[in-house]
Amino acid sequence: MNKKTLKLMVAGALVAGACGVVALRVAWATPPQGFTATNIVGPVVLDEIQTVHQTPDYGAMILTRGLSDVYITHLKIVPGGHGGWHSHPGPSIITVKSGTATFYDECDDFTPHRYPAGTGFVEDAECVHLLTNEGNVDLEVVVVQLVPFEAPRRIDEPAP
Repeated sequence: MNKKTLKLMVAGALVAGACGVVALRVAWATPPQGFTATNIVGPVVLDEIQTVHQTPDYGAMILTRGLSDVYITHLKIVPGGHGGWHSHPGPSIITVKSGTATFYDECDDFTPHRYPAGTGFVEDAECVHLLTNEGNVDLEVVVVQLVPFEAPRRIDEPAP
């Protein structure tokens, strides 16, 4: 076997292995159930953000490097439904409009946190998480996502 043939075989094996990893990741992903997403706005492209506000009783800071895409989405999850295990490449602000959201997050050891209507929380970037409706009425949330420009909004993940 000459060097060229060997190189082609090794390259083919690497490509096949990479395809197998992608296929396994997709096969292990957990799809949403009882979940409807309605895009309100986005993507909207934002330039770099550098804003800070401080008072004696309050402080806020948002900093980005490079362009960002912003999405605003209305999610409806029926009782017993969920959004499937996934992550995002940027932070998301979740506001609960009705029902009670139950949130499981890898960055918090998958401890369930419950958020009733009128409350909200932030999903950290790259943490695997699941948003569920463990109540007996529809859950409605409005989500603001800030992700790198042209990045995927959602990355499906296998159940932990």
